Amino acid sequence: MKNIKKQYIKWAVVLSVFTGMVSCESDYLETDPTTAASEEAAYSSAANLMAIVNGMHRDMYSRQNDSQGQNGQGGIMIMMDALADDLVFPSTGNGWYVSTVRWQDQVNESGSNDFYPYQFYYALIRNANLVIANGPSVPTPTAADAATIKTAIGEAYAFRAFCYYMLVQIYGKRYVPGANNTQLGVPIRLVANEIPLARNTVEEVYTQINKDLNEAATRLAGVTRATKSHFNDKVVLGLRARIALTQGNYAAAVTAAQSARAGFDLMDKTAYTAGFNNLAGNSEWMWGATIIADQGDTFSNFGAYMSRNFNSTNIRQAPKAINSKLYQMFLNKKDVRIDNFDPTGAHTALALPSTYSKFPYTSQKFIAASQADSRVDVPYMRAAEMYLIEAEALAKLGDEAGSKVALNTLGKRRFTDPDVNNYVGTSATGAAYLTEVLNTRRIELWGEGFRFLDLKRLNQGLDRTGANHSSVVTNNVMTVANTDLRWEFLIPRTEINANPLIVQNPL
Repeated sequence: MKNIKKQYIKWAVVLSVFTGMVSCESDYLETDPTTAASEEAAYSSAANLMAIVNGMHRDMYSRQNDSQGQNGQGGIMIMMDALADDLVFPSTGNGWYVSTVRWQDQVNESGSNDFYPYQFYYALIRNANLVIANGPSVPTPTAADAATIKTAIGEAYAFRAFCYYMLVQIYGKRYVPGANNTQLGVPIRLVANEIPLARNTVEEVYTQINKDLNEAATRLAGVTRATKSHFNDKVVLGLRARIALTQGNYAAAVTAAQSARAGFDLMDKTAYTAGFNNLAGNSEWMWGATIIADQGDTFSNFGAYMSRNFNSTNIRQAPKAINSKLYQMFLNKKDVRIDNFDPTGAHTALALPSTYSKFPYTSQKFIAASQADSRVDVPYMRAAEMYLIEAEALAKLGDEAGSKVALNTLGKRRFTDPDVNNYVGTSATGAAYLTEVLNTRRIELWGEGFRFLDLKRLNQGLDRTGANHSSVVTNNVMTVANTDLRWEFLIPRTEINANPLIVQNPL
């Protein structure tokens, strides 16, 4: 387990106290005993402590394990959608994520993509644990220093909660609302050491997640963050809403979602079709990553795989498409969301060169900075998601009228008719209405990494049939029952070899 346990403190910048000059973002301080002096310096000031947190946010969009397809959180978002039904790969292209589409990654315990989420999130957890443990002893000569330390520790708790939420969903059994949830989750590691730990239950992991969110909320209350890449109290509320929905705590999900989105106005029609590449200026985006020019990684940015216009082999040969059945559901509803997809695949407004392969229903939701620059802002959380959480939770509480208020508020903002008075909300009721809420969630959050986890959360199977999925690309993996063992990724072999207490998921 050495590859997982021996992690690094990643810095956004290394201050002059260490190098005599300001260095680039890729410098590291190793945390093992041979470099104890460097680690001591890391906790010598509030600014240095916050530099660790800045490095963690930088890691959210950085290449992992020297693999260009493993681009931090963005790469995992692509994997979570590639496993499901709504993100369509019309060709194999040059092979990126095709093994994911074919459900081969999670059954290969020695595979890079099985290891990737495990290593990525536990690396962030290790750094969060270091900040939480050492933050209280950092000197506070001024009130501003004390505030910085409080914020850094608050963000570390939020990071830890977010990472455990992702880990338990990917490697653990689904959470069953109302049950004891004694099924195996993942090890809860709250100290940055290498002591072998057994897997905690799913319920225990969610208990720790909620405990960490409470700590984060307290420490981040009223904090003004520097950029939307950082956590604040609203993002913590958004995470609380997600987690409450997963646990079936629907009343709590409604309350958290309503509070989280306050102050984040839904984007208008123009902004919705502008390429999802303006985190700072978009009123709806609550949390995300902006990759600045000197920190980009040309073939490892999110946009190198999910944009329509970047000039790479992957984009030219394997542009990403929407499930044609999902597209057809919204075709006649004057819904701006379908304008981000071209049923012809021509994308004439983008003036794509003839070398770009054209396939029906391809997406232009994500537009890179240019054909030579793959940078795209990565969306981690938007206000639209909060409306959808509220709509789903209220429907499941039996408050269909209240649910429709939330769904229609979002629907009106996605209505293309200039006269919004012409908007007519759904007339569906009961199970049909809930299905409409969930389908709206599918098209609204397309490409943002939710679909596989939603299918698992809802205890639904995979169904790619009758749409535009290629049997060659999917290797005929068109349906997967909700009871299939492959909904849980195998624990990586690296972890099992080093940790005698780990129990592998059944295969």
